[in-house]
Amino acid sequence: MSDGTATTTDLDVRLEKHRVELTGYCYRMLGSSFEAEDAVQDTMVRAWRSYEKFEGRSSLRSWLYRIATNVCLDMLTAGNKRARPMDLTDSTPLAQAALSPRPDSTWLEPMPDVRVLPTASDPAEAAVAKESVRLAFMAALQQLPPKQRAVLILREVLAWKASEVAELLDTSVASVNSALQRARATLADSEGGAADAAVSDPLDEEQQKLLERYVAAFEGYDMAALTALLHEDAVMTMPPFDLWLCGTPDITGFMTTLGAACAGSRLLPVQVNGLPGFAQYKPDPEAGGFTPWAVQVLEISDGRLTGFHFFLDTKRWFPLFGLPLHLEAEADEIE
Repeated sequence: MSDGTATTTDLDVRLEKHRVELTGYCYRMLGSSFEAEDAVQDTMVRAWRSYEKFEGRSSLRSWLYRIATNVCLDMLTAGNKRARPMDLTDSTPLAQAALSPRPDSTWLEPMPDVRVLPTASDPAEAAVAKESVRLAFMAALQQLPPKQRAVLILREVLAWKASEVAELLDTSVASVNSALQRARATLADSEGGAADAAVSDPLDEEQQKLLERYVAAFEGYDMAALTALLHEDAVMTMPPFDLWLCGTPDITGFMTTLGAACAGSRLLPVQVNGLPGFAQYKPDPEAGGFTPWAVQVLEISDGRLTGFHFFLDTKRWFPLFGLPLHLEAEADEIE
């Protein structure tokens, strides 16, 4: 009995070592934070139940990826493609802005870096991993058929050999190479794939200062200061609403009209989708202090903000990021 328990514990430990990288893989495949974690849990359960049949002809890691791939492909058979607002509609002029929500299953979802990016000793490897979970790249992945998506992630992101991918997918090397070529062509045609490619890892001094200025401008609700930080074609999105705005006049105009309740907000830094981000808390007039409002994801290029994306479903996102559901007002604010 004790030997069996020890073996079970050992297997649990060995499986858990792969949880973060498998979550990253499933997240890239599915575009959903919660579906990715469900897929990994399903993978772990299947692996645990069928471990006696594992013959060791491949590594445990390869075997887990095979299971995870099958789980994801099964989940993708419905053909659902996660998207950003700009993938679905044209931008809306401020004068016509209306907040129309769509179901959760519509949207590409944010993900904390710590849940999908394993610690990498190689800086180049870490940079590729971060780039491959950025919103623009994730949105481009959603344009690929499921098997092409798997091939591209395994070959380009995880650096598997074509022969290894062919074995995992029970296909030929020629088929893998063909799928990769088609996937690359689709990604090359996707707009916005390099929108945030200029983000350094770690952020350089100029980018750090840009974020500090952004926090000061947003918390002070200083539209002139914010305008100075935004690219003229900057984009603002607010899932689950399909509205998105383009250009500083419409963005700042929205923030001072429909979004005016965000004045006086507080921002806490978060690491999300390989990009800088913030948890936004807005003033709570009833309970005092601050209440969760959004997880913000920022895109930077050429020293300016090219996009900021507000994920508003705080009951889902704040627990996922381990964020408090209330902030107390500081003493000087109470006075």
